[in-house]
Amino acid sequence: MKKQKESHIDLLHGRILPSLTGLALPIMATSMVQMAYNLTDMAWIGRVGSGAVTAVGAAGMYTWFSSGIVTLARMGGQIKVAHCLGENNRDDAVEYGRGAIQMTLFLAAVFALTVLLFCGPLIGFFGLDNAHTIAEAEGYLRIAGGLIFFNYLNQTMTGLFTAIGDSRTPFLANCTGLVTNMILDPLLIFGMGPFPRMEAVGAAAATVIAQAVVTGMMIWRAGKDTVLFQRIRLFRRTSASYIRVILELGVPSALQSMLYSGISMVLTRMVATWGDAAVAVQRVGGQVECISWMAAEGFGSAMNAFTGQNFGAKFYERVKKSYWLALGLIGAWGTFTSLLLVFGGGAIFQIFIQEPEVLPMGISYLRIIGYGQMPMCVELMTVGALQGMGKTMSCSVLTIIFTAARIPLAILLGHTGLGLDGIWWALTITSIAKGVVFTLYYSRTLGKLPAQEGTLWQK
Repeated sequence: MKKQKESHIDLLHGRILPSLTGLALPIMATSMVQMAYNLTDMAWIGRVGSGAVTAVGAAGMYTWFSSGIVTLARMGGQIKVAHCLGENNRDDAVEYGRGAIQMTLFLAAVFALTVLLFCGPLIGFFGLDNAHTIAEAEGYLRIAGGLIFFNYLNQTMTGLFTAIGDSRTPFLANCTGLVTNMILDPLLIFGMGPFPRMEAVGAAAATVIAQAVVTGMMIWRAGKDTVLFQRIRLFRRTSASYIRVILELGVPSALQSMLYSGISMVLTRMVATWGDAAVAVQRVGGQVECISWMAAEGFGSAMNAFTGQNFGAKFYERVKKSYWLALGLIGAWGTFTSLLLVFGGGAIFQIFIQEPEVLPMGISYLRIIGYGQMPMCVELMTVGALQGMGKTMSCSVLTIIFTAARIPLAILLGHTGLGLDGIWWALTITSIAKGVVFTLYYSRTLGKLPAQEGTLWQK
């Protein structure tokens, strides 16, 4: 493999810890920036009132669900590009990259059309009881879902940049998008200068404009990349054999993600029986929880690329050692976030909602969820490593089994004296179980890898 440009990290021949952290830190920082998008929206929307938070929360469930759809293209493309680069097969890497982008554009068009046609029934699923909140949720969904193109393309291009060892470009692009979002949020939500007061709809508009800025920066940077993007001819037909491989790897992860968010929608409907304020608590609490899970997903994405290239090159000792190093790092982060939410949840929640009748529910949510943060971080990092080997099916099966268990467990605990807290405990218990099971499963998988075949491995 030729020497890559400075912005690309050599994942095959460098020392493991510097290479892994050099790739992971910008991805984690990118995840934190994306989290800041959501928290910025929530901080401003929270000042409008819990009704607006509920509207954004309900509509946001569908944009979250849509992330599973684009995983069809993103996951398979990222894995195969990493494998092909590890095998020094640039031609196939270009084919997989082009196929992933083409599929992304098609999926974005299908999702946007669906949202625009069925917006009312989609929001009606949650059974909200305030007409203004329902109207705000529908307006948010029409904008965020109808213009999902930018969100989708950003996710796939981030995956491809990561696969070639460049996590810096997505980070810088998302930082620019965050600044854009932070400027536009108060202008469009509250109406300043020439802008009308748009509340939840304004938050959606600010987010979409920021995402468009990120897309523009990534496309500009892709035009300068010599490893993959410059060789992609977007309007050239991709062979069905490449599309089939992308789908084989992407379908399990997409189903996992969509079922995960679908199950969360069912739980949100259950939460709504305690009132719209309970939905607002779930929305704000979920965004605060991003402190841990988005960072862990970012590290998991780095593990995906690192494991993918080294697995493709048959550098199995690097695959093994990288996991145990990553386990220590992400375990420490998860422990920190657990302590932060358990002991500092009250101060954090008050940043977003100050209504006295809502605050106790929010504090209780963060305290209970806090106990599951460390195992959840370990789970997400381990899933990334497994996906890097191409084991998307086993990841999906395990995730779906334990996530689906949340529904009967929530029903059971919700009908005890715990009430609403029973639903939060169902989330925490299953997160702990997934963290333990995935660690044991991946340890067993590593034990089955053959002896080291590469000759360039460095400790």
